[in-house]
Order: sequence, then C-alpha cells, then structure tokens
Amino acid sequence: MDSTTYSALGNPNMGFFTMLLVGVLAGWIAEKITESRHGLFTNLLVGIAGSFVGGKIAELLNVPVFGFFRTLVAAVIGAVLVLWIWRKVRGQPQGY
Repeated sequence: MDSTTYSALGNPNMGFFTMLLVGVLAGWIAEKITESRHGLFTNLLVGIAGSFVGGKIAELLNVPVFGFFRTLVAAVIGAVLVLWIWRKVRGQPQGY
C-alpha cells in the first residue's frame, strides 16, 4: 500500500472507535443497498471486511482514500462487493 492510499484498517490516523464506526456504518449502508437483513455484529464484520476490500480496490486503481468520508465510501463499495460475493458463494436469493 502506498503512502496515499489507506483502508480504515490501515489508516494510521484512524482510531479504533472511528474504525468501528466506519465498519458499522459501511455494513449497515451495504445491507440497505443489497436489501439484506443482518444484525449489528454482522454489519460490523461486513463493514470491516469491506473496508479492507475497498482499500485494496482503491490502491489498485490509484485512488487516494483518506479522511472519514472517502474511507466510508471505499468501505461501502467493498462491503457491497463482499455481500455480493457471499450471496454468489452461498447461492442465497436477495433479501437474506
């Protein structure tokens, strides 16, 4: 990861509680976008995984991710992708 691209997990300026907030928000937003039904803990896990995936995608595309809003957008994009892949692997219909 270069010095201009960070995910919420790799951003040295992002505190632990801010990382949790980004994770919960990203997971919740992804849940609404994909019309899923998950609990708070699952949203947190999906959001944190999405933050990592979104940060890696941004790194591959040379898009700098910094600050709360950009980190949240990258995390939401990653979380939606994580949920989409999870559904394809599990063969679940939309809404679960």
